[in-house]
Amino acid sequence: MSTTITPPPPPPAPPKKLNRIGLEVLPYRGAKTTLCAGCGHNSISERIVEVFYELGIEPWKVAKMSGIGCSSKTPAYFLSQSHGFNSVHGRAPSVATGALLANKNLISVLVTGDGDTASIGIGQFMHMLRRNVPLVYVIENNGVYGLTKGQFSATADRGSKQKSGVINEMPPIDCCLMGIELGATLVARSFSGDKKQLSTILKTCLSHKGLSLVDVISPCVTFNDHVGSTKSYAYVKDHEVALQDLNYVPYYEEISVEIEEGETKDVTLHDGSHLRLKKLSRDYDPTNKMQAVQALHDAEGKGEVLTGILYMEQGRETLIDMLGVVDDALGTLPASKVKPGPEALEAVMEELR
Repeated sequence: MSTTITPPPPPPAPPKKLNRIGLEVLPYRGAKTTLCAGCGHNSISERIVEVFYELGIEPWKVAKMSGIGCSSKTPAYFLSQSHGFNSVHGRAPSVATGALLANKNLISVLVTGDGDTASIGIGQFMHMLRRNVPLVYVIENNGVYGLTKGQFSATADRGSKQKSGVINEMPPIDCCLMGIELGATLVARSFSGDKKQLSTILKTCLSHKGLSLVDVISPCVTFNDHVGSTKSYAYVKDHEVALQDLNYVPYYEEISVEIEEGETKDVTLHDGSHLRLKKLSRDYDPTNKMQAVQALHDAEGKGEVLTGILYMEQGRETLIDMLGVVDDALGTLPASKVKPGPEALEAVMEELR
């Protein structure tokens, strides 16, 4: 007489990890990267995925924009369910501005490189700054043109050496200095290898009302990660000077903390989240524009790389506020509201006569 032994049921699958709006991390990811293994840009993409997932932002409410270059490929690697547009080299600011004017409810993330921003796109960059367009502008800064074999970009430091041995003799353009001087209301610098700092900065940018500029030093492992390069991993780690220990508390979490006077500063952001700035080695006030500018000049003279929240201004009008853009996306409005009648056209013509 034989007996049938019934195997025990398989153990239940572990519960799926969901964020606060009930989504897994998968909708926040993108395609498999085609960049070089170890590229700092991939680390930035990973931080963007984590930040949007942890904050519980609906990915289909995001518009990601880029120009041309290694950096401009990265929006393909995060937020696959978001809107996206890969524009012409250096022209992403105007495309992003137009998208926000058409639908101000979008959360816009613009990813560019040092060539995209500081060379061919510098004109668009400057006007975007002065208009205070409410978006997050990420510069993936490696100091070279990675797609065209590693020539120096406009952000390469004087004295930096290429792998071929060529020395850069031109002074660099500091995109953070431009951002502070020309109108960005949040300016930060970070390093692609510093996960905690970069994540906190990106979360702060998403809660800020205004133009947030983040210059991320992102070593190019193929052309600019060698001895003599000031954008290499080793150089940045050896010369980085963090201004603050940063912490971010989202609006949906209880905020309870004892702040010691002169040691920690709590900044309430536009959406009710809190940025906590703990002073490290120096007395630095990120709301003081002149101090921010002077600190960047001093750091350049010492060969230091300042990281953290460099400058922050709250309450200034954005381009959307100035223009009085309607709440509804323009594409959803009836023709009666977006198409002027003959009387309006006649009035305009009369003004021109």
